[in-house]
Amino acid sequence: MSDSEPSYIDYEAFLDPDFSATSFANTLVLATNNPSDTPLDLSTPLSRVLFDVQEIDTHIDTLTTKSALPLLEHTRDHAESSGRMLQEVEGQVASLTESYKTLEKEVIERYEVAEQVRLTAERLCQTVKIGRAVARCLMLGRQLEMRMSELGGVGSAKKEDHRAMVRSADTLLSLRQIFTATKPGEEGEGLDKVSVVHTLKNELVNPGERSISSRAQQVVKEFSMSSLLTSSGQSSASTFSEAEFTKSRTTSALVTLYLLSPTSPTTTIRNFQPTLLLNALQEYLQTQLKSSLASLSRSLSQLPTLERTLLEVSARCQNIVALESLLETVRPPSHPLLGEDSAETRIAPNFLQPLLQSLDTSSLPSYFWRSLASNLSPRVQEIMHRGGVSARTLRTNKDRVRDAVRECVNRGSQLPGAPSGKGKAAVAGSWEREAAVMVGSILGQIR
Repeated sequence: MSDSEPSYIDYEAFLDPDFSATSFANTLVLATNNPSDTPLDLSTPLSRVLFDVQEIDTHIDTLTTKSALPLLEHTRDHAESSGRMLQEVEGQVASLTESYKTLEKEVIERYEVAEQVRLTAERLCQTVKIGRAVARCLMLGRQLEMRMSELGGVGSAKKEDHRAMVRSADTLLSLRQIFTATKPGEEGEGLDKVSVVHTLKNELVNPGERSISSRAQQVVKEFSMSSLLTSSGQSSASTFSEAEFTKSRTTSALVTLYLLSPTSPTTTIRNFQPTLLLNALQEYLQTQLKSSLASLSRSLSQLPTLERTLLEVSARCQNIVALESLLETVRPPSHPLLGEDSAETRIAPNFLQPLLQSLDTSSLPSYFWRSLASNLSPRVQEIMHRGGVSARTLRTNKDRVRDAVRECVNRGSQLPGAPSGKGKAAVAGSWEREAAVMVGSILGQIR
């Protein structure tokens, strides 16, 4: 509505954003009625509203009539502008469509071809990588066969080459390293799906590892350096070359068992436990203990055989002394599956330390004598309870038994081939307690 045309309609009230029709109607009703009247007269406010609507309609009609020509001209100009814009946009769309077709032909189609080439090249690279890994596995498998054949010895016409055990263990570790590297990007990724690798693992690697481990365990089990007894029962001294060969052969077996001990992805040089090595050494000690206990128990009930038996027990302990000396000189080799190996990272300086820790002892001979004494007491007690000639003979010859046992500890606690005088000095010092424990385990049960 023009400002020159006055109107009684309050347009500002109707145009207010907070306008409420309900409030406006309520105000209008109250303005034209007394709230206490019953019933209310609604015809007056309704007429007022209808009049206002009619007034507004009249104004709209007047404005439309006066502005019809400008409105038509504006509409025509708007339509013409829209037509020109549509023509311009259609031209741009056609140009864009043509550009897209060119782009599709020159880029998208070429990209699809390039993507196929890329995928093909990527898969070829994976195939080549797996092929190289398979070839390396087969090469190592062939190398393992050759190194195992170099071992020779029992059942072979060739002379035993004990160092071939260590070489075979190195090859087995290389294969184990490939087989466990199965993460994306690692050398062994995808090898578990290759049948020839399964065949290699099941028919060569696993049996080969068991064979080498068993061979090394057998070498440890056969370790003997003492020359107190020969097969005929006579005293003899082994030659220097024989002793050195035994040390070298046993060292190869120990290193082999160390390398082939199980590992896991979380194993490091600091928490590595050479279980195969420790089990073989502990089994060796237990075998010496069981044999000594059985023969000594039998000889105590048949006293004439005691001297011979104590000589055998001394020989077994001398072997343990020699084993301890050997273990102390053998340093753990570098392990390819455990990362860097240096003086700072290596926990055990030699093979002896982890064995002493597992047995909770400070010395292998001390462990031997004390374990033997603790298991011998019940056997002597059993002999005395049975009574008879054996118990009376043992009771009568207590002094002889005491001296013989002390001499046994004296002989057994020294290195093979050491002068007897040196052994006596040793028993008077650091081994006196072990001698006393052995004597007490026997004489303490004789009443």
